[in-house]
This record gives sequence, C-alpha cells and structure tokens, in this order.
Amino acid sequence: MKTEQQYFEESMSMADYMNQMTTHLKDPSFKVYENFQVNPEDEVFQLLKEQKPHILAITEDWCGDAMLNNPVIRKIAEAADLDIRCAFRDQDTDLIDRHLTNGGRAIPIYLFLSKQGEVIGKWGPRAPELQQMVTEMRTTLPEKDDPTFEEKQKQLYTSLQEKYVQDPQCAKWVYEDMKTVITNLLSK
Repeated sequence: MKTEQQYFEESMSMADYMNQMTTHLKDPSFKVYENFQVNPEDEVFQLLKEQKPHILAITEDWCGDAMLNNPVIRKIAEAADLDIRCAFRDQDTDLIDRHLTNGGRAIPIYLFLSKQGEVIGKWGPRAPELQQMVTEMRTTLPEKDDPTFEEKQKQLYTSLQEKYVQDPQCAKWVYEDMKTVITNLLSK
C-alpha cells in the first residue's frame, strides 16, 4: 500500500493540474484563481513558511467544489512557497478511502504532510458556510424517485458553480476556514 508521501511524490503540481483540466470547469476555476487574493501578512503564512508542509490535493476536474477550493489553496501555497500536488480521486480510490468524509468519497480533500511525509492534518471538502448553503439548497430538490430529480439536481449544481465564481464571498469563506484549520494544525 502506497503512503500519502508516495502519492505526493508521484503526483503533478497544482499548476500543471489546472492547466491540463479538460472539463467545462477549467475556465471558471481560472476565474476564481485570477480574482482571488490572499493577504501575505496573515499569521498563517508565517507558520507555513516556518514548517513547510507539503500539500496533497485529492481532486477531480469535474468537481464544482474543487473548481472553487483548488485556486484558493494554490494561492495560499504560492504565497508561502509550498509544494502542492494533485492526486486524482478516481484513478486510485485507495487514497480517498483513507480520508472519507461522513463515509463518502467527497472531494477535494487537502492533506498536509510533515517533512517526514506523515499526514499531520487535512481540510475539505467545503467551508462550513458553503456546506450550510448547499444543505439548504438541497432541501428544495424533489425526492430521489421523482422523475425530475436528476434535472433539478443538475440545475442546482450549475447555479451553485456560478455562485462560486461570481460571488467573491465564497472564496473568502474557503480562505478563512483554511487559514483557521492550518493555523490550528501548525500551532500544536
């Protein structure tokens, strides 16, 4: 069984990952990346620069949450001069199966690795405010056995992805939650 460090070593950089994206989410992902800025004065950057964790993203380019979160964590990694790499969830499910969210293979998941390659923490798949928004939106869907369920769910995901790109607050929620989790993780 491969270690998280081995997955990290075998994976592509986040920049290469974003450049090779092939789905309709590539352009929106780059819009988030171009429009979002970190504050390099934030406390988290001092901790990141001192401890230099590696970040392994478990992701896929069809995922709307990854479309929003990957550009944010990429900006964090770039500002702290950290190596961030991407492993495809569906290519080898052994990795994601070690890091399930409520029993599911939710993505993206960001694993923070020590210099020795051990997992010291993780973040994902959503900021709490976005999870609440998604949960509330899902309450408007018909029952799964309803013939319109799939169409309505697709519409919901499309409107959610549009909001992620158009509303800068979404990326700010991700950034604030990532900062909190990383600061708590690295301050131990």
